[in-house]
Amino acid sequence: MARGEDTRKKILDVAQDAILTKGFDATSIDEIVASAELTKSGFFYHFRDKNALAHALIERHIEIEDQLFDDVFTRAKDLADDPLQVALIALKLLAELIEDMPNGHPGCIVATAVYQDRLFNPDVREANRRAVLGWRKRFRKMFDAIVAVYPPHDDVVLDDLADMVSSVIEGGIVMSRAVSEPSITARQIMLLRSYVKLLFSPRLK
Repeated sequence: MARGEDTRKKILDVAQDAILTKGFDATSIDEIVASAELTKSGFFYHFRDKNALAHALIERHIEIEDQLFDDVFTRAKDLADDPLQVALIALKLLAELIEDMPNGHPGCIVATAVYQDRLFNPDVREANRRAVLGWRKRFRKMFDAIVAVYPPHDDVVLDDLADMVSSVIEGGIVMSRAVSEPSITARQIMLLRSYVKLLFSPRLK
């Protein structure tokens, strides 16, 4: 990794840790500069302001999350061909992945930015919107494949069902941090898995 890229990554890592702990508003550039052992000019060489930093953090988060979900679904598809089974396996793998994090999921930059969107310019808000819609598109594709084989037992809007996956994950992260119980997120995902199984599994006659 080139020195400039290494410095940029260090800034992003330091900023993300601070922001996930106390939010964008309470994290200053001075604090990031001190923690990353840089000069202010070193920071501004990479990011013109906090909007640029937030945008870069969101873009990186999207890339990391996309890779994580790609890996989970690839593993699930290696284990099953049936679309419902693929979804159930993927949700279980995701729950296990989060459960294996000793201190729980560290948090979501996208959610943190949404909570404080008044701080940001339209580019940052659009990046956040794109992240959320990207998750909807991914999970909607999963449910479309299931519905093609298994009609749901309830009248559900598939976009809403896709959003529910993100809502359960993000809500689980918030709950786990609020009560200092890291396993909550994984348990919530497993409850969602049970709902998906009940919603689509064929009923015995």
